[in-house]
Amino acid sequence: MNDLLLGVDPEEVSVPALVWAADEAARRRLRLRLVVALPPVHDRLRYDALGHRTALRIRAESALADVEELVRRLHGTLPTTSELVDGAPATVLLARAAGADLVVVGSRRLGRAAELLGENSVVVPLTARAPCPVVVVRAPEHTEVHPPTLVVGVDGSEQSQEAVAFAVREASLREARLRAVWVWPRPLLAHEDTGAGLAERRRLLAESVAGWTERYPDTGIDQDVVRGHPVAELALAARESLAVVVGRTGRGGYSGMRLGSTVHGLLHHADCPVITVPSGAPDLGGDRPRGRAGRPPPLEPDRPPPG
Repeated sequence: MNDLLLGVDPEEVSVPALVWAADEAARRRLRLRLVVALPPVHDRLRYDALGHRTALRIRAESALADVEELVRRLHGTLPTTSELVDGAPATVLLARAAGADLVVVGSRRLGRAAELLGENSVVVPLTARAPCPVVVVRAPEHTEVHPPTLVVGVDGSEQSQEAVAFAVREASLREARLRAVWVWPRPLLAHEDTGAGLAERRRLLAESVAGWTERYPDTGIDQDVVRGHPVAELALAARESLAVVVGRTGRGGYSGMRLGSTVHGLLHHADCPVITVPSGAPDLGGDRPRGRAGRPPPLEPDRPPPG
């Protein structure tokens, strides 16, 4: 049985992340793997180092027990395993993400510098480097909105196609509508804002989702081309959604550079769970449309892409 990996923060257990992970594992018939990482105590010469370490372990064991109990209340028959591991949280979760279908973590709503450079930062390093989709839950999903909707950012790139594949499958599992959004940045010069450019982007957006509408005819897919900044427009589109799904397009040696500016911005500004799908992520549905490798690349003015 494949795993859905949930990173549990012993200092501040994220109930929304736990609920999201347990529900998703049940939907996908995955085993829920609970992991708590105990970061190292660097100053081993301090007189209280051993006591501090012991206190951390006690809190971690208590947090894990509380999470296990809540999972039993939510889904009594859900296959679940638990693990308490010594190591930096991001390193521990990345090592286990290689064997997972999904990784879910909560967010402490840290500032960018603290999240990227902090000793125990998890969200940015994990989202930037995990080989499978990563779900960051900052707040509960908007389940009270009907019909339920997911949002996916599209720009015609290979990475956004991975995001579309995940989003359609997720919408089908949730019996939700999918809103595919292509964000067209506003031009520097007014004469560049042409009707032909809008028509071309609408055509490319339709092509990006065409195979999926045929594969999942019962999943409605709305298509929108909007003008503005990708972070602001995707966050606005997803403000009442179950989640927003984006591809990971960043490159570079540092986690933040790998992540991409749009994903990084959504992690801090979206009011719903953010799902980041890397290139080459496992095909969870096993039903990706075939014969679409010849899709033209996105138009250059649309950079940076949504992801």
